[in-house]
Amino acid sequence: MPTETVYGLAADASNADAVAKIYTAKGRPNFNPLIVHVADIEMAQRCGAFDDLSLRLAETFWPGPLTLIVPLRPEAGIASAVTAGLDTIALRQPVGVLADLARELGNGIAAPSANSSGRISATSAQHVRDDLGDKVDLMIDGGDCAVGVESTIVKVVDGAISVLRAGGVSHEQLSAFAPVADATSNATIESPGQLLAHYAPRVPLRMNAKELADTEAQLAFGASPLQGGGMTLNLSATGDLDEAAHNLFAMMKALDDTGTDSIAVQPIPERGIGVAINDRLRRAAHGSRREGDDG
Repeated sequence: MPTETVYGLAADASNADAVAKIYTAKGRPNFNPLIVHVADIEMAQRCGAFDDLSLRLAETFWPGPLTLIVPLRPEAGIASAVTAGLDTIALRQPVGVLADLARELGNGIAAPSANSSGRISATSAQHVRDDLGDKVDLMIDGGDCAVGVESTIVKVVDGAISVLRAGGVSHEQLSAFAPVADATSNATIESPGQLLAHYAPRVPLRMNAKELADTEAQLAFGASPLQGGGMTLNLSATGDLDEAAHNLFAMMKALDDTGTDSIAVQPIPERGIGVAINDRLRRAAHGSRREGDDG
């Protein structure tokens, strides 16, 4: 079903059998937790314990593309597979139908991105059909997603905001509330989107390209695409980062589907939602490396 970020593969977060089907359909490792989508802050507080700063962030950015990691309330009845056995839970109030369905259900809905694990996220119902096919029972077609990259995931640590995954809410927006830092890497996966190999096309992808090989497709940005190569798609000819985020996964998939040998991406500024775009591209580049690649 659609959200404002990407399409999600949804199950009642309290139903262990339904949640297990998410992992099966995606081929997702069971140590990778899921986001629980809620109807409102009150439902979120029944699932997790909010400190003052986390509550202020929810009140400011919900409904919207911000996920908060907070301590799990054991009495919430959340299936253990949702949190991958952790004592924290990832919560978000989305815009649109997923929040409406959570309200009707009276319970949170677990919903990772509706794509095979590690592959390009789906921003249209057709992308879901192309990837998952008959692995899901029902698809709700809500058109193209507005934001186009997943939510920002944060956790409040000692009064500061630790960003576990960059996304639709920028560091600059968060810094109005408290100091912001990227989470330090550790062996524990605390939230979705922390795996290094993620969002990957089937062919190699390289970033910050300054020239093109003859058979290479191009994901351009700005008014001066590189010359040569094969097919070119431009994330934003005007250099608009919001437009680039909206187009990112759809254009990656379109180039991947051409049968090109590889995809070259022009540099994307590391500011605003450009941080999230570059995060996805770095993970896609890592996940798309073929055995023996040293790039």
